[in-house]
Amino acid sequence: MSELLRARLTLPIALALVVLLALGLAASTWHVFDQTWDEPEHLAAGLSLLDRGHYVYDIQHPPLGRLALAVGPYLAGARSQGKAPPDGKPEGLAILYGSGHYDLYLTLARAGALPFLALLVVMSYFWGRTVLGRWGALGAAAFTATTPVILGHGALATLDVPAAATCLLALYATLRWFETGRLGAALWLGLTLGLALGTKLSAIPFCGLGAGALALLRYWEREGRADASPPVARASWLAGAALVVLAVGAVLTLAYGGRFIYLTDETHKFNQALWWVFGAKGTLHDWAYALFAQFPVPEALQWYLGGIEAVTVHNDTGHLSYLLGEERLNGWWYFYLVTLAAKTPLPLQLLGAPGLLLLARDGIRARDARRLALPVIFVALTVFASTFSHINIGVRHIIVLYPLLAVGAAYTLACAQAFVGRSAAGIRRQLLAGGLAALILMQATTLVRAWPDYLAYFNVLVADPEHVVVDSDLDWGQDLKRLIARLHELKVPFVALAYSGSADLTREGLPPYALLGPDQRATGWVAVSALARAEAPRHFDWLTPYPRRERVGKTIDLYFIPAAAP
Repeated sequence: MSELLRARLTLPIALALVVLLALGLAASTWHVFDQTWDEPEHLAAGLSLLDRGHYVYDIQHPPLGRLALAVGPYLAGARSQGKAPPDGKPEGLAILYGSGHYDLYLTLARAGALPFLALLVVMSYFWGRTVLGRWGALGAAAFTATTPVILGHGALATLDVPAAATCLLALYATLRWFETGRLGAALWLGLTLGLALGTKLSAIPFCGLGAGALALLRYWEREGRADASPPVARASWLAGAALVVLAVGAVLTLAYGGRFIYLTDETHKFNQALWWVFGAKGTLHDWAYALFAQFPVPEALQWYLGGIEAVTVHNDTGHLSYLLGEERLNGWWYFYLVTLAAKTPLPLQLLGAPGLLLLARDGIRARDARRLALPVIFVALTVFASTFSHINIGVRHIIVLYPLLAVGAAYTLACAQAFVGRSAAGIRRQLLAGGLAALILMQATTLVRAWPDYLAYFNVLVADPEHVVVDSDLDWGQDLKRLIARLHELKVPFVALAYSGSADLTREGLPPYALLGPDQRATGWVAVSALARAEAPRHFDWLTPYPRRERVGKTIDLYFIPAAAP
């Protein structure tokens, strides 16, 4: 092999190794954890569409990501059980437990998320390439691949990592189209945007805000730099925009099954999607109903609008959330700021935040849209999530921010390396180089110290995680399998159990047990999960006088209460 060929292959091989590291670490946790709250419903929705051609379970999420999760179980023999919608949990449990292949189906469903985890790491590299050299971009990919939150959620049959990966892909395609204006780039943008919009509805604001920021920055750069590329002709932009819309529509139509329907007819004079968009009466209502009675449209339109309505209603009514020992229905504006600070490794924080600031500084100085894009998008998405979202149930909803932070961390390292290279040998140079090396080592060793509990990871500044956040940031029901194994090791004859999760406890191999309600006292063996405590604050305080025998995993406290206890 020639030196030139070896040099060309070194970087792709290194990137492939980083991707494989992330995939291997995520997959290595599968055997440890039971199903988490949302996994059965995602499997149920995807399998129903594959097997029966109907998308009826929890329509507030589009189907593309769920289809990817369901393909493996479907090929292994899993089939839809036809439970009544809209709640997909009973259907998911029937699929997982019904045929005796629980571990196989759950593992295959989780494997369906791995391509999206790989895509997220690769997109970190490509976004890094916009502001760094190739090896600096590899550093961004490495920071992403070594972030426990990403590995924890990337190991699950859920939609958060797929949503982040497809959003970053679509935004990168947006950047390329804005820079070139080519029809090929427009087609690629339409396909990738359709993929993002078909995976999770958060892509609507995230891609919308990101694209808006990129458009404004592109205009700002062009107006202020003599060497900026000239604007693309209006006709080319219009043709490209039309191609984007058509490609998005095609992807979404196929994702929902490819069928065309009349939204209204003589026997169905009411349509929920039309009612939500055009109201119950009025001129627009009448025109819409008359129009859609004459022309068939993709069934995807009805379901997609229904999903947007469902998410809007969910957000308006709120979701019970936990933060810093409080619970609220409508969340906190600072929820994501706290969770980012608590669940992001310190090296990534200490390098990433300054890196985004340096990118903003350098972007403004050079009037460079590419450098300024990353910090602007990071701020825009953070502000949106903090001010708009009332569904504060996990940092997983803003995983898309982590690769941007990873690029910032790599940019800090590149700037520091340049500074060290310019500095004369001395104590300052040695201290800086040593400090940077220590941070990189700390980031890498976090993977070893946190394994296998990447999902429940908190950085070293958080002494008591359950007093910060709970739900999917700490306890998503994942430690039940560990509890069962421990109870059998201890030969526990009977346990009083307070557990919050989606598992079917009657089929999980527990020893004889009784469900323990809030304020219900018990003697003997007692197990209480962190989420069960959070859902009933202070109602398990009667356990406080008794020493905890041990913590099973990261989330379940095990006690032995003497029979003579009052």
